[in-house]
Amino acid sequence: MISSRGVTKKFKDKIAVDNVSFQFKEGEIIGFVGPNGAGKTTTMRLFLGYLWPTTGQISIDGLNPISNRIEVLKKIGYLPENNPLYQEMRVKEYLQFIAEAKEDQNFSKIISQVGLEEVLNSKIEELSRGFKQRVGLAAAIIGDPQILILDEPTSGLDPIEQDKIKKLIKGLKKTIIFSTHILSEVEDVAGRIVIINQGKIVYDGKKPKGKGTVEKLFKRLIK
Repeated sequence: MISSRGVTKKFKDKIAVDNVSFQFKEGEIIGFVGPNGAGKTTTMRLFLGYLWPTTGQISIDGLNPISNRIEVLKKIGYLPENNPLYQEMRVKEYLQFIAEAKEDQNFSKIISQVGLEEVLNSKIEELSRGFKQRVGLAAAIIGDPQILILDEPTSGLDPIEQDKIKKLIKGLKKTIIFSTHILSEVEDVAGRIVIINQGKIVYDGKKPKGKGTVEKLFKRLIK
């Protein structure tokens, strides 16, 4: 479903992503972790065609995210780290706007799935951070994309809201790539882990079994 072959991305003299190769299969939930500045967000933006590789190739379901940008974006739902919501709009208005842009008017099930019924008539600026993240996740799911790319979906949330978002992610029948700094979150949600450091993939494989094993693996590889 998603493949990367020898992808490098440079910004002037800085190498943000360094010769990265992998394949993600349909239905996998991939935890994408690494320290700040490791290259997680850059890699995700390369998948979306927001950035283009300096060298190497990326394929999304057989399509190039640059030359087939519109087709690729129809297959992907994206929640950026800094959730770009229209604060002055009411939740229902915003979701209707997203649905029209994606040509999908059947989003009532998503409202229930994400738990937004009680705030549909509230302005987004009035919502808690947890509800704002749910609105962003709902927007990403509208259009029934095959792939979800979630950049720090639980960042800044309290433990109760984190658990709600984790349950939502686990219940979605899609290929999901999510980045996080919370290693226990990867342990709870992901089936596969990719660890990136200084632009290089230092681990790509199944989630190790046992409580705390992801943190031990991370500390061993990131020094």
